[in-house]
Amino acid sequence: MNATEELSRIWRLAGLPPEALAYARLDGTDPVLPSSFAVGTAAQSTIAAAALAACELGHARGTPRQEVHVEMVHAALECTGWFSVDGRVPELWDAFSGLYRASDGWVRVHANFAHHRDGALPLLGLNPQTAQRADAEAAMHSWKAVEFESVAAAKGLVATALRHFDEWDVTPQGAALALQPLFTFERIGDAPARDLPPLSAEARPLSGVRVLDLTRILAGPVGGRALAAYGADVMLINSPNLPNIEAIADTSRGKLSAHVDLQTEAGRNALTALLQDAHVMIQGYRPGGIAALGFGAHQAAEMRPGIVYVSLSAYGTQGPWAERRGFDSLVQSAMGFNHAEGEAAGDGKPRPLPMQILDEATGYLIAMGASAALWRQQREGGSWHVQVSLAQTGHWLRGLGRVADGLRIERPDRSPYLETSASGFGALCGVRHSAQLLRTPAVWSRASMPPGRHLPVWA
Repeated sequence: MNATEELSRIWRLAGLPPEALAYARLDGTDPVLPSSFAVGTAAQSTIAAAALAACELGHARGTPRQEVHVEMVHAALECTGWFSVDGRVPELWDAFSGLYRASDGWVRVHANFAHHRDGALPLLGLNPQTAQRADAEAAMHSWKAVEFESVAAAKGLVATALRHFDEWDVTPQGAALALQPLFTFERIGDAPARDLPPLSAEARPLSGVRVLDLTRILAGPVGGRALAAYGADVMLINSPNLPNIEAIADTSRGKLSAHVDLQTEAGRNALTALLQDAHVMIQGYRPGGIAALGFGAHQAAEMRPGIVYVSLSAYGTQGPWAERRGFDSLVQSAMGFNHAEGEAAGDGKPRPLPMQILDEATGYLIAMGASAALWRQQREGGSWHVQVSLAQTGHWLRGLGRVADGLRIERPDRSPYLETSASGFGALCGVRHSAQLLRTPAVWSRASMPPGRHLPVWA
C-alpha cells in the first residue's frame, strides 16, 4: 500500500521507460478519506500515471522530461467529483437509487436514468408515475437478492445483489476477473508510425493530439478531461437522443462538445470524418454496442490505421458478465466492497466507498493508457486497443490491502483545492487538477460547455 510502488507497477504493465519514474514525486499516505480501503493510494497512483505518461509522450516528441508532483489529499478530493454550479451542489442520486433489503440480503438499484428507473419499478410491481421509495423498499422484501439481479440483467436493467468478498470470489465472474490484469494493450492492425508535431518546451505534452470521447458516465469523461488538461484537443461526442448526468458540467472542462446521432447516416458520416484526423478514440458503450454501429476497435483501425482505441466496460472482457451493464456503485456492491466497509465500521450495515473511486481511477487509467499506446505507436507503428474496466480496477483496489482505523478520520477541507470558472452551465466551481507538472502546468483552456455547443468538426 505504497503509492510510489503502485505507480511503478502500473508503469511496468504499460511498458513505459523505467527511468521516467524518477520524475514522479508523490506525497502523503492513507488514510485521507474515511474508508478501510486505500482509496488515496488508488487516486494518487492512477493520476500520477496519467500525468507522467503524457509527459513521457511529450519527451518522445522532443521535450525534456519534467517533474510530476501529486499530493494524496488533493488527488483523493479530486476523485470525489465534487462541484457546484452557480453555488448549487447538484443531487447526483435519484431517489430510487441505492440499497434495498431483499428477503435474503441486499440489492443495489441504479435509477439515475429514467429508463432504468421506469424498468426497475414495474419489475417490483409498481407504477413509475405514482410509486414512492417506501413502496419500492416494501416490494423488494418479496425477492431474493440474486433472483432480482438475474431478472433485472435479463431485461437490460442495472441492479445487483450485494455480496461478501468470499461470495464474489467463487462466482464465475469473480474467478474470471482474478485472471485479468489491471488493463490490456493489444496491437490490432498494421500501420506506419504516425508522426505527431514536435513540441516547444513551453507546450503541454499532449498539444496537437486529437481525442474523440464517446463516453457519458463518469470513468470515460474523467479520462478525457485529464487528457485535455495535458493539452489534447478532446471532442466529447454525445447523442442528441440520450440523457446525461449533471456531472457533465464538471467532466466537460477543457473539451469541445458536439452532437452526433450514430443512428443516422449523416451522424455516421460525421464521426467517420472526425476519425480520419483523430489520434485517440475512447468509447464506453455497452460491449458490442458501438461495433453494431460500425465503429468497433477493428472497424476504427481499418478506417484510420494507427488509431489508439480505448474501450471501457463494467466487468471486463472475460466471464459470463462481460456484456453486463454496470456502474461504479453496482460494481462496488457486487464485488464485496460495500459489505466490507460496513463490517469495518462495526455496525454491519453495508456502506459505499467515500467516492466513486472505481470510476475515477479507471478514468485516469484511460488517460494513461491512451498516452502509453500513443508512445508505442510512435515507436512501433500499428493500431492499438487499450481495454479497462471498473471491475478490474476494483480487483486491483482490493489487492492494495486494508487501512486500519481508516473509517475514523474526518474528510479533509476541500476549499484550498477549488477553482471557479465561467462555463456554459453557469459559474462552475470544482477541484483543480491534482497533478502538478513542473514546466507546463496542467490547465483546462476551454470552458465546460453543454453538449452540442460545437459543430462536429475539429477546431
